[in-house]
Amino acid sequence: MRTQHRLSVLLKAAQLARSTFFYHLARLQIPDKYAEVKVLMLRLFSEHRSLYGYRRLNELLRQCGYSHSGKTILKLMKALSLECPVRRKKYCSYRGGVNPTVANLLQRNFVASAPEEKWVTDVTEFRVGEDKYYLSAIMDLYNDEIVAWEGSQKATASLIDGMLKKAFSHLSSLSRVLLHSDQGWHYQRPYYRRQLAERGIQQSMSRKGNCLDNAMIENFFGHLKTEMFYLKTFRSVSELSAAIGEYIDFWNDKRIKMGLGGLSPVEYRTHNQIKLT
Repeated sequence: MRTQHRLSVLLKAAQLARSTFFYHLARLQIPDKYAEVKVLMLRLFSEHRSLYGYRRLNELLRQCGYSHSGKTILKLMKALSLECPVRRKKYCSYRGGVNPTVANLLQRNFVASAPEEKWVTDVTEFRVGEDKYYLSAIMDLYNDEIVAWEGSQKATASLIDGMLKKAFSHLSSLSRVLLHSDQGWHYQRPYYRRQLAERGIQQSMSRKGNCLDNAMIENFFGHLKTEMFYLKTFRSVSELSAAIGEYIDFWNDKRIKMGLGGLSPVEYRTHNQIKLT
């Protein structure tokens, strides 16, 4: 419009001071000092399934050689419209109601000094249309790695037994792991308890109705649902099962955790030169 009207006329019509106009004009001509890091942020955010907030994204940038404050990264994320999903506080977790027959040996001590020292397990429920899908998983508290999982449309004993068989394939012959669960009937069956005893595995159970006693696996299920399940409408349980497998691979191999020094569970284990056999 400046080619058709004098600048003074345009400024008067816009009720804009001349100094203000030239100030913003000069700012537009200044190169964006964050241009390079913005491009990298977009790539990293996409590579990690658009799930990371500014803390994890900043950690990835640090690993790439960029040093910025959290406030700067948060500001750049807002400018780029990068938003991670907000985690829901409530989700459906399947659990039984049988009285305890096993002591709570874990006692909310979720720290392990080595792999195959402390495992936690639970079952959670998904709904796909009129169908239900149950996921049973075991987590190693050393690095929060999911060492085994099994899915089924029915919460039967075979669901737990299938997962347990996969978990046993990871155990070394000298392993003396503690396996903690809630009081579900699956975990009180003679067959289940015998399988653990034959492999020298100590069984531990939460107190009745106290989900905090098994908070780590509950936390994983919460992330799984917030970062994957709630973000998509699934057409079938087979589609959901495939997505769960992909997410668990992502969780183990790529999803960084600040508590692990900005590494993924597998990276943390291999970095410390401790490998599951």
